[in-house]
Amino acid sequence: MKQHILSIVAGLGAMIAIFLLALVDDLQHEYILLMAPFGATAVLVFGVPDSPLAQPKNVILGHLMTAFIGVMFVMFLPVEPWSLALATGLGVTAMLMTKTTHPPAGANPILIMIAGQGWEFLVFPVLIGAVIIVVIGKLMASIRLGIVGE
Repeated sequence: MKQHILSIVAGLGAMIAIFLLALVDDLQHEYILLMAPFGATAVLVFGVPDSPLAQPKNVILGHLMTAFIGVMFVMFLPVEPWSLALATGLGVTAMLMTKTTHPPAGANPILIMIAGQGWEFLVFPVLIGAVIIVVIGKLMASIRLGIVGE
């Protein structure tokens, strides 16, 4: 029973976070806050919140570093199979070396390069979106503690 409750709370947390990011996108069109890797981030942050991969430092810095690499590649290199692979490999290396590994962030260079995103993408959606997910994750963790009394 306890696992079912934790699963429902995790699903609700993911739903609330993605809803808020999507709602902001829907209400205004100047900045986006939603990107596909955030769906996988929600699985980690809400589903396995104690995992090292779901910690705020990993979520925020993992997304920022890999997004930065993606934008750098967009600015200075053509989008080719070799550059997509190199950017992704560098992102993995950077996260592992800095102990900020967050697997969903591994998709950022690919997403950013294919979409041709620029510097503002680092703030909207990457930084702001990651911070919102982390904050909602912390709120849901305290709700979860209150429900199951861990």
